[in-house]
Amino acid sequence: MEETKEMIPGVETEEEMEQEMVSHAGKYVTFKSGNEFFAIKIEYVNEIIVYQEITAIPESVDFLKGLINLRGKIIPVIDVRMRFKQPEIEYTDRTCIIIVNYNSSVVGLIVEKIAEVVELTDENIIPSPTFGKADTSQNKYVYAIGKVGDAVKMLLDPDKLLNEEDLAVLNLLDENNDEAEGSEEAADDTEEKGE
Repeated sequence: MEETKEMIPGVETEEEMEQEMVSHAGKYVTFKSGNEFFAIKIEYVNEIIVYQEITAIPESVDFLKGLINLRGKIIPVIDVRMRFKQPEIEYTDRTCIIIVNYNSSVVGLIVEKIAEVVELTDENIIPSPTFGKADTSQNKYVYAIGKVGDAVKMLLDPDKLLNEEDLAVLNLLDENNDEAEGSEEAADDTEEKGE
């Protein structure tokens, strides 16, 4: 329960948390990558920020673009296009970073542009078709297809965007963030005692 509260700022009680989860049920943030539109459950999304300067990580995989400092927390960011093995493009003023929370890690997803927030009911979600060996690399990240009017959105499984090696890097960053926060709190306590 505590973990969910941290993901939803301003939620204080279990009743508020339940209302918040109900209000998020069936809602997805959609974004464009290449010629296709993808969607991710809004419950995974902490916030959406404009693209900002990224510090590169030497010798990392190409889709792991680097790190950003978001209000004192160091967050790794991945380029969704490159993760899908699409050609890299220049970032523009429409480029956004979706800050998502999954597998107990916070990660930024660089996307070309945010499209909209849509609501999908169960009857408008169908399992992702399998195309055998003709699968494109992005299909392994898609768990279902959402029908929105005459359009379709591919529903992403955030757990599959990163493999175990990538998650090990993220966990190391999380540990460093926790240590940094702990040492800041200790420094604040020392300053208070000194007064």
